[in-house]
Formats: sequence, structure tokens, C-alpha cells
Amino acid sequence: MASPFEKYQKRRLISSYFSVVISISLVLFLLGLLGLLVLNTKKVADHFKEKIALTVYLKDSAKEVEITQLKQSLALAEYTKSAEFISKEQAAEEHTATIGENFMEFLGYNPLQNSIDVHLLADYVSPEKLEEITNEIMTKSFVDEVVYDKPLIALLNENVKKISLWILIISGLFTFIAVLLINSSIRLSVYAKRFTIKTMQMVGATKQFIRRPFIWNSVRLGMLGAVLAMIGMGTVLFYLNRSFPELQLLDDQLLLVVLFLFIFLMGFFITWISTFFATQRFLNLRTDELYY
Repeated sequence: MASPFEKYQKRRLISSYFSVVISISLVLFLLGLLGLLVLNTKKVADHFKEKIALTVYLKDSAKEVEITQLKQSLALAEYTKSAEFISKEQAAEEHTATIGENFMEFLGYNPLQNSIDVHLLADYVSPEKLEEITNEIMTKSFVDEVVYDKPLIALLNENVKKISLWILIISGLFTFIAVLLINSSIRLSVYAKRFTIKTMQMVGATKQFIRRPFIWNSVRLGMLGAVLAMIGMGTVLFYLNRSFPELQLLDDQLLLVVLFLFIFLMGFFITWISTFFATQRFLNLRTDELYY
């Protein structure tokens, strides 16, 4: 029958293991979320870029066949995601719904123009390429004007570059912090058994023999923490994909598999290397140094 002291030691050991697993899982979970952000930064930026429309205003003298041909050529262009013709009547209805008042009753006529809204692919949403596309469209004699939000596009491209740079810096910093935190948890776990390590060494056990059970135990805890982190990541990813289906977060499955594998290997590698150096440190200490 186990003594009260043995029961206490067992509870303490379980508590230590639990804290290590929770620490590892939380750190890897946050690291995984940051990885998801890094992988989807371009996708999110592209999503917002493709929401910006380039509007082609047509002269009233434009013939129906010319409008149809222009719309088809724009729809088939390599830079186009979608193209939609907006008649002046449809534009008036939308404008009336927006302002809540029928402005044509006041003016007596419809001052709006027929237009084509062109949503470009993200790779073509830059000031230089939009200028080229505008000049190409303006060669049509029945096109009155091509309009797009120049300041917004310039600001968007500038901010995407800045955000991407900072995300990479933060990712590197957070990875370093993750290693330190997991290493600290493992070191505390090994520290609690420093006398056991020294006792085994004093009775003739080799360093490799002493290290092996500590490393294997820590690696198991690391893999368990990594599995819990991946479950958390999967839950968050599933929720985000349901909330923002337009981002298509689950489409690139290969990258997701690589990310989840990376998190699992991080749990394995960090716990292995941390336990190795932690046990090595106590193996190299003299008996009287174990009390400090």
C-alpha cells in the first residue's frame, strides 16, 4: 500500500506533467495560429484587392453592339476576374436606394451613364498595371472615362508590404519565444528530479542511460501537447472557414498539412533538445551544487 508521501509525490508528478503539456500546447497553438496568418496574408490581401472595381463609363452615343463587344473582351482579358454591365437605369435605381430619394424627379432626367464594372485579379491591382489597362480601354472612341480609386490602391499596396514584413519579423520572434517557454517548462520538470539523476549517476549509470527515459518522457509530453495544439488550430480554422468562406482557407490543403506537420515536429524537437541539455546540465553538476 502506497504511503502518503508516495501519493503526494505521484500527485506532484502528474501536476508537473499536466503543466508541461498545457504550456507546450498553448505555445504551439499560438505559433500555429501565427503560421496560419502568415500563410493566408497574401490570400486576405488578394481578397480585398479584388473587391476594388475599375469602372468604365460609356458615352450615350455608344452602340449596343460596341458595348457588348467591349464587355466580352473585358470579361475574357487576362487581368479580369469579373465584368458586369450597369445600365444608366440600373445605376439610377441603385443611387435612389442609397440616398433614399428619387433624384430624377427633381432633375427631370437621368444624368448617369452606362458603365461596366471590372473587378481585376489581385496581381493586376497596382498603380502601374491599372494605368496600362486604363490607357488600353481609353483607345475605344465610345469610352468616356475610366475611373478607379487611385489613393486607395496605392495605400493598400503599401500597407500590404508593411504588414507582410512585420508578420515575418513577429513570426521569427514568436518562434524564438516559443522555444524559450517550452525549454523553461522542460527544465523545471527535470529540475524536480535532479537528485534522482545524481543518484543514478553515483551508482554507475552512464549519462546516455540516465538521459534516455527523461528524453522519451518529455518527447511524449511534447507530442501530446502538439496534438492538442493541432486540434485547437483545426477548430479555429474550421470556424474561420465557415465565417469567411470567400477566403477559401481550406483550399490549399498541402500547405495546411505542412503547417500541422511543422507544429508536430516542433513539439518533438524542442522537447528533445531541451531535455537533452537540461539533463546534461545536472549530470555535470557536483552534488553540493544541486542545492542552489
